[in-house]
Amino acid sequence: MHTIDIAEDGYRYYSFDPSSQSQFSEILTLIASNLSEPYSIYVYWYFFHQWPQYCFLISKEDDDKIIGVIITKVELHREVRMRGYIGMLVIDPAYRGKGLAKRLVKLSIRKMIDWGKADEIMLETEVTNTAALHLYELLGFMRTKRMHRYYLNTHDAFRLILPVLETLAVRVAFLPLQSVDAVGVANGVEAIEL
Repeated sequence: MHTIDIAEDGYRYYSFDPSSQSQFSEILTLIASNLSEPYSIYVYWYFFHQWPQYCFLISKEDDDKIIGVIITKVELHREVRMRGYIGMLVIDPAYRGKGLAKRLVKLSIRKMIDWGKADEIMLETEVTNTAALHLYELLGFMRTKRMHRYYLNTHDAFRLILPVLETLAVRVAFLPLQSVDAVGVANGVEAIEL
Protein backbone atom coordinates (compact mmCIF):
# COMPACT_ATOMS: atom_id res chain seq x y z
CA MET A 1 0.00 0.00 0.00
CA HIS A 2 1.24 3.49 -0.87
CA THR A 3 1.75 5.93 2.01
CA ILE A 4 3.05 9.45 2.49
CA ASP A 5 4.51 11.43 5.38
CA ILE A 6 5.50 14.98 4.45
CA ALA A 7 6.49 17.85 6.76
CA GLU A 8 5.93 21.33 5.33
CA ASP A 9 5.55 24.81 6.88
CA GLY A 10 5.04 23.44 10.40
CA TYR A 11 2.42 20.87 9.38
CA ARG A 12 2.59 17.15 8.76
CA TYR A 13 0.63 15.57 5.88
CA TYR A 14 0.41 11.82 6.20
CA SER A 15 -1.54 8.72 5.24
CA PHE A 16 -4.28 7.24 7.37
CA ASP A 17 -3.19 4.13 9.28
CA PRO A 18 -6.03 1.55 8.98
CA SER A 19 -4.80 -0.21 12.13
CA SER A 20 -5.07 2.94 14.29
CA GLN A 21 -8.28 3.11 16.31
CA SER A 22 -7.27 6.52 17.69
CA GLN A 23 -6.94 7.99 14.17
CA PHE A 24 -10.30 6.51 13.23
CA SER A 25 -11.97 8.03 16.32
CA GLU A 26 -10.38 11.45 15.77
CA ILE A 27 -11.48 11.49 12.12
CA LEU A 28 -15.07 10.61 13.04
CA THR A 29 -15.18 13.36 15.66
CA LEU A 30 -13.67 15.97 13.33
CA ILE A 31 -16.07 15.17 10.50
CA ALA A 32 -19.17 14.88 12.70
CA SER A 33 -18.38 18.26 14.27
CA ASN A 34 -17.86 20.11 11.00
CA LEU A 35 -19.91 18.63 8.16
CA SER A 36 -23.65 19.15 7.79
CA GLU A 37 -24.27 15.61 6.52
CA PRO A 38 -24.38 12.88 9.19
CA TYR A 39 -22.44 9.87 7.97
CA SER A 40 -22.93 6.31 9.18
CA ILE A 41 -19.90 4.46 10.50
CA TYR A 42 -20.32 2.15 7.51
CA VAL A 43 -19.52 5.00 5.12
CA TYR A 44 -16.18 5.51 6.83
CA TRP A 45 -15.39 1.79 6.81
CA TYR A 46 -16.34 1.63 3.13
CA PHE A 47 -13.62 4.18 2.29
CA PHE A 48 -11.06 3.14 4.91
CA HIS A 49 -11.10 -0.57 4.13
CA GLN A 50 -11.16 -0.35 0.34
CA TRP A 51 -9.04 2.77 -0.24
CA PRO A 52 -7.00 3.56 2.90
CA GLN A 53 -4.13 4.83 0.74
CA TYR A 54 -6.35 7.73 -0.43
CA CYS A 55 -7.18 9.06 3.05
CA PHE A 56 -4.79 11.82 4.12
CA LEU A 57 -4.48 13.64 7.42
CA ILE A 58 -2.91 16.87 8.67
CA SER A 59 -1.55 17.66 12.11
CA LYS A 60 0.92 20.22 13.39
CA GLU A 61 4.48 18.90 13.26
CA ASP A 62 4.81 19.12 17.05
CA ASP A 63 1.37 17.64 17.86
CA ASP A 64 -0.36 14.41 16.75
CA LYS A 65 -3.88 15.89 16.99
CA ILE A 66 -5.58 15.59 13.59
CA ILE A 67 -6.63 19.03 12.33
CA GLY A 68 -7.62 18.07 8.79
CA VAL A 69 -8.70 15.07 6.76
CA ILE A 70 -9.58 14.25 3.18
CA ILE A 71 -11.22 10.95 2.30
CA THR A 72 -11.09 9.91 -1.34
CA LYS A 73 -11.17 6.88 -3.61
CA VAL A 74 -10.36 5.84 -7.17
CA GLU A 75 -12.37 3.26 -9.09
CA LEU A 76 -13.45 2.32 -12.58
CA HIS A 77 -16.40 4.44 -13.74
CA ARG A 78 -18.80 2.94 -16.29
CA GLU A 79 -16.04 0.59 -17.45
CA VAL A 80 -14.55 3.50 -19.39
CA ARG A 81 -12.35 5.62 -17.13
CA MET A 82 -10.75 5.71 -13.73
CA ARG A 83 -12.60 8.23 -11.59
CA GLY A 84 -11.21 9.76 -8.45
CA TYR A 85 -13.80 10.87 -5.92
CA ILE A 86 -13.47 13.29 -3.01
CA GLY A 87 -15.93 12.05 -0.40
CA MET A 88 -15.11 14.28 2.56
CA LEU A 89 -12.82 17.21 3.33
CA VAL A 90 -12.64 18.86 6.74
CA ILE A 91 -10.23 21.32 8.32
CA ASP A 92 -10.61 22.17 12.02
CA PRO A 93 -12.13 25.71 12.14
CA ALA A 94 -9.17 26.96 14.23
CA TYR A 95 -6.85 26.20 11.30
CA ARG A 96 -8.91 27.44 8.36
CA GLY A 97 -7.66 30.24 6.14
CA LYS A 98 -4.09 28.92 6.15
CA GLY A 99 -4.24 27.11 2.80
CA LEU A 100 -4.36 23.66 4.41
CA ALA A 101 -7.48 22.53 2.54
CA LYS A 102 -5.95 23.60 -0.77
CA ARG A 103 -2.74 21.69 -0.02
CA LEU A 104 -4.68 18.61 1.08
CA VAL A 105 -6.86 18.63 -2.06
CA LYS A 106 -3.84 19.11 -4.33
CA LEU A 107 -2.00 16.27 -2.57
CA SER A 108 -5.02 13.99 -2.95
CA ILE A 109 -5.47 14.84 -6.61
CA ARG A 110 -1.80 14.13 -7.30
CA LYS A 111 -1.97 10.75 -5.52
CA MET A 112 -5.23 9.76 -7.24
CA ILE A 113 -3.54 10.47 -10.56
CA ASP A 114 -0.14 8.94 -9.74
CA TRP A 115 -1.27 5.88 -7.79
CA GLY A 116 -4.78 5.29 -9.13
CA LYS A 117 -4.33 6.55 -12.70
CA ALA A 118 -7.43 8.75 -12.33
CA ASP A 119 -8.70 10.26 -15.58
CA GLU A 120 -11.02 12.65 -13.75
CA ILE A 121 -11.83 13.67 -10.18
CA MET A 122 -15.42 14.19 -9.00
CA LEU A 123 -17.12 15.52 -5.88
CA GLU A 124 -20.35 17.02 -4.64
CA THR A 125 -20.71 20.10 -2.44
CA GLU A 126 -23.60 22.16 -1.14
CA VAL A 127 -24.55 25.08 -3.38
CA THR A 128 -24.43 27.28 -0.26
CA ASN A 129 -20.84 26.30 0.58
CA THR A 130 -19.20 29.20 -1.22
CA ALA A 131 -15.78 28.62 0.38
CA ALA A 132 -15.66 25.04 -0.93
CA LEU A 133 -16.92 26.06 -4.37
CA HIS A 134 -14.28 28.79 -4.57
CA LEU A 135 -11.51 26.37 -3.57
CA TYR A 136 -12.50 23.66 -6.03
CA GLU A 137 -13.08 26.06 -8.92
CA LEU A 138 -9.71 27.71 -8.22
CA LEU A 139 -8.17 24.25 -8.65
CA GLY A 140 -9.91 23.75 -12.02
CA PHE A 141 -13.08 21.85 -11.06
CA MET A 142 -16.14 22.60 -13.19
CA ARG A 143 -19.78 22.46 -12.17
CA THR A 144 -21.52 19.79 -14.21
CA LYS A 145 -24.84 19.22 -12.49
CA ARG A 146 -27.12 20.73 -9.85
CA MET A 147 -28.83 18.10 -7.73
CA HIS A 148 -31.96 19.34 -6.00
CA ARG A 149 -32.49 18.46 -2.32
CA TYR A 150 -29.42 16.22 -2.44
CA TYR A 151 -28.49 16.42 1.23
CA LEU A 152 -30.52 15.38 4.28
CA ASN A 153 -30.81 19.05 5.25
CA THR A 154 -32.64 19.46 1.88
CA HIS A 155 -29.91 21.70 0.42
CA ASP A 156 -29.03 21.37 -3.23
CA ALA A 157 -25.60 20.20 -4.32
CA PHE A 158 -23.35 20.84 -7.29
CA ARG A 159 -21.45 17.97 -8.85
CA LEU A 160 -18.00 19.17 -9.81
CA ILE A 161 -15.52 17.44 -12.11
CA LEU A 162 -11.83 18.01 -12.64
CA PRO A 163 -10.90 16.51 -16.03
CA VAL A 164 -7.37 15.15 -15.82
CA LEU A 165 -7.09 14.02 -19.43
CA GLU A 166 -7.28 16.83 -21.96
CA THR A 167 -9.90 14.97 -24.00
CA LEU A 168 -12.24 14.89 -21.00
CA ALA A 169 -12.18 18.69 -20.74
CA VAL A 170 -14.21 18.94 -23.95
CA ARG A 171 -17.84 18.78 -22.92
CA VAL A 172 -20.98 20.35 -24.19
CA ALA A 173 -22.69 21.11 -20.88
CA PHE A 174 -20.64 22.53 -18.02
CA LEU A 175 -22.56 24.88 -15.78
CA PRO A 176 -21.18 28.45 -15.75
CA LEU A 177 -18.40 28.97 -13.22
CA GLN A 178 -18.50 32.75 -12.94
CA SER A 179 -19.24 34.45 -16.23
CA VAL A 180 -19.45 33.26 -19.79
CA ASP A 181 -18.40 35.43 -22.74
CA ALA A 182 -20.17 35.64 -26.09
CA VAL A 183 -18.53 32.50 -27.45
CA GLY A 184 -19.30 30.44 -24.35
CA VAL A 185 -15.85 30.44 -22.74
CA ALA A 186 -15.74 30.78 -18.96
CA ASN A 187 -13.86 33.83 -17.67
CA GLY A 188 -12.20 34.35 -14.33
CA VAL A 189 -11.07 30.78 -13.71
CA GLU A 190 -7.48 30.54 -12.55
CA ALA A 191 -5.62 27.37 -13.47
CA ILE A 192 -3.51 25.97 -10.65
CA GLU A 193 -0.66 23.58 -11.35
CA LEU A 194 -0.90 20.41 -9.28
